[in-house]
Amino acid sequence: MSDAISDRLGALGIVLPEPAAPVANYVAYVRTGNLLVVSGQLPLRDGTLLATGKLGGTVSLERGHEAARLCLVNLLAQVRAAAGDLSHVRRVVRLGGFIACTPDFTQHAAVMNGASDLAVAVLGENGRHARSTVGVPSLPLDAPVEIEGLFELG
Repeated sequence: MSDAISDRLGALGIVLPEPAAPVANYVAYVRTGNLLVVSGQLPLRDGTLLATGKLGGTVSLERGHEAARLCLVNLLAQVRAAAGDLSHVRRVVRLGGFIACTPDFTQHAAVMNGASDLAVAVLGENGRHARSTVGVPSLPLDAPVEIEGLFELG
């Protein structure tokens, strides 16, 4: 891992976990040329979801923000597994966020900022990305957030 990225992760108190294994018939990531597509990651810590339920229901905005941040940590763990280390990341191209929420919940962007803010904190300008964030009625394992990513590698 590059010293700068390693230093930023360390300063934030983040240790990348072992990447989670896929739970169904898909792969964790696909590399084509210099692009790396990482499948959706849940807010898992030591194999356990940080929270369950829906935003606007039993999950607070703050907990949703924290869950999105943890999803990005898990995305970075998959990127490290695919690329060997994070020094190969040229930029975060796109993040796609899925927020399990009640029909009246409208603060999707504030939840997704947990991931976006961390991407910029860790990768600087190369962490700035395009994104979409949508509300959904449910996610696997009753997770409140799932995030997928597209990365450019060098």
